[in-house]
Amino acid sequence: MCSEAGRYRRALSCAVAIAVAVVANSAICAPIDGPQFSGERAMIWLDRQCDLGPRDPGSPGHASLKGLIAAQAESLGLRCVSLCFGVDDPYGDGRLEVCNLVISAGPPGGRRLWVGAHYDTRPRCDRETDPARAKARLPGANDGASGTAILLHLAELLATATLPRGVDLIFFDAEDYGLEGDLANYCLGSARLASTWRDFGSPLAEGRPEGLILLDMVGKRDLNIPLEGHSLRMAEPWTRAVFERAGELGLAQFVPVPGPAIIDDHLPFLRAGVPAVDLIDFDYPQWHTLRDTPDACSAASLEAVGRLVWDICRRPLS
Repeated sequence: MCSEAGRYRRALSCAVAIAVAVVANSAICAPIDGPQFSGERAMIWLDRQCDLGPRDPGSPGHASLKGLIAAQAESLGLRCVSLCFGVDDPYGDGRLEVCNLVISAGPPGGRRLWVGAHYDTRPRCDRETDPARAKARLPGANDGASGTAILLHLAELLATATLPRGVDLIFFDAEDYGLEGDLANYCLGSARLASTWRDFGSPLAEGRPEGLILLDMVGKRDLNIPLEGHSLRMAEPWTRAVFERAGELGLAQFVPVPGPAIIDDHLPFLRAGVPAVDLIDFDYPQWHTLRDTPDACSAASLEAVGRLVWDICRRPLS
């Protein structure tokens, strides 16, 4: 992903103070009975992904993770559909296989909640100042593994839950393949899925999406997630409803102040008319460097985001 706006630290700092005060002076929703989202469990999934090595398309780590996601769904008794397509590699010879994965839970058809994250990592660390280090492939602990870890733990919870409507977990591929500034080669998987999800045979065509919640870079320590710019401009009611639920749950990591606009996997769906919100903390110094490792992430941050999404899975926003 990449940002279209400048930094917003001063506004965010002020809004954090306001949000903390609001939480301190408001009633916090009691958790719904049943299993709760565990940040520690999500952190295990984050570590497990990083143990596979870089996960850019075509790499051994990418193939291993794709297999792990499918195997996890099968072990839980959930349906997993792989939606693959080929594109000419924009930076090399041959073809690049891109595979989106969809895990479905709950009652079939009808109104559905979509929750997504990209599972690929960047094939280069172009924010490194050393040219040799810049050619290395991204470890991708926060930028890739954090959102995917939450989805993998959500799958465990969804497998035994009685849900009010279906939930589809979408693992997007090739989000981070493009060279910096080459926007046409970012978000390859989501762009294809946004244009084909209604096609015959697509697992997403069987229902009606109430909205997409995208999780990207949600694992950093001292997490502060603002209202992402495109989400706020193109899907304001959905975006504000998600943040209002975070406030009800007392999750101060969600700060209802406008943040930067990010080119990310939600954008193709917004353009296709699907309400979508990008939950992302883009203020991450380790972004696109070799320092994007598990020690820069926090189980507490994963738990805050996971708690919010798990609550929305069981209590629809409308």
